[in-house]
Amino acid sequence: MKRLLIIATVLSGLLFSPVAAVEPSEIMDDPAMETRARIISKNLRCLVCRNESIDESNAGIAKDLRLLVRERLEAGDSNAEVVAFVVDRYGEYVLLRPQTGGSNLLLWGAGPAMLIVALGLSGYYLRRRSRAKPAKVDALSEDEKARLAEILKD
Repeated sequence: MKRLLIIATVLSGLLFSPVAAVEPSEIMDDPAMETRARIISKNLRCLVCRNESIDESNAGIAKDLRLLVRERLEAGDSNAEVVAFVVDRYGEYVLLRPQTGGSNLLLWGAGPAMLIVALGLSGYYLRRRSRAKPAKVDALSEDEKARLAEILKD
């Protein structure tokens, strides 16, 4: 029974693990260069598939980006230079993990800042509301009381 459970676990791990979309014709001859290309590819976003890396995507542009990464590596660029080249060409959106500096710092801080502002405004509103005097309600006149009694009879 244990063997069957172990085999099922291993098979499910193999079946449900992400599969790289790299085609055999794209693989570089040098294993070290291929490893570098895979590392870079796993950190670049497919522009069609959104939250999928170019290493996992089967889209045409993902294949073009994988080939571009390999061409830049063969040209002698470092990993950082390859990523910088792709970002210059396609914009920072191509990074799966955007940078946290520069103008992106505004985007990273906007969510927590808005939460703090919302909590402050709601606290101010609730404090003002609890301190407010209740509205004065006038008593019913004799005509209103008679009309109400008539309505309630029906």
